[in-house]
Amino acid sequence: MSNEKKPLNHLAIIMDGNGRWAKKRHKPRFMGHKEGMNNIRRIALAANDLGIKVLTLYAFSTENWGRPTDEVNYLMKLPINFFDKFMPELMEKNVRVNIMGYADELPEKTSQITQKAMADTANNTGMILNFAFNYGSRREMISGVKKIAQQVKTGKLSLDEINENLFAKELMTAKLAPYEDPDLLIRTSGEERISNFLLWQIAYTEFSFTKKLWPDFNEEDLKKLIEEYQTRDRRFGKV
Repeated sequence: MSNEKKPLNHLAIIMDGNGRWAKKRHKPRFMGHKEGMNNIRRIALAANDLGIKVLTLYAFSTENWGRPTDEVNYLMKLPINFFDKFMPELMEKNVRVNIMGYADELPEKTSQITQKAMADTANNTGMILNFAFNYGSRREMISGVKKIAQQVKTGKLSLDEINENLFAKELMTAKLAPYEDPDLLIRTSGEERISNFLLWQIAYTEFSFTKKLWPDFNEEDLKKLIEEYQTRDRRFGKV
């Protein structure tokens, strides 16, 4: 089936399996993360070529701070390395970078490079490469509830005005409109769980799970999963 029949505007990926990829090769975990970073480039360019409007990648969760300090420190350097290395190519491909998450909690250099990447690509009109970095969906929703509650408290909003559309506008994905909600969510590595990722936004998202570890997940794998998605009948609760 063609993209015209079942468009895939927003693709989300839980990039899982970097550590296991390294372990299988008797390498330290950071080597898996490094190879995973390189794969982001390959998959992002492939998604852009396929006409996807938004690619959201789960890069670092609010729970990942519990990992060993050395690993966390390395993960914090990955955005710096990624944008230093690939920004010219992202600019050439007209890709716009967006980072969603709690940026104020990141190390200063990491925060600076991510803010610069967004500023440098702000006028690009192609695919949005959206990184969920220091992101957690439950915390995102609580933050949204607090913003709405504050508006009710100050009289700017009545209870009757609170609905799904209003709530969605208080989430971090609001700036991705009109493609806030993923059409397809892919998780690599064989794990079949959501891990606190986009819990509100994936209410009617299609899921695909692959046993491929993220560094091994390639352009052909992506195309196959998209083709499989395009054969599905999305009814959104209707007949």
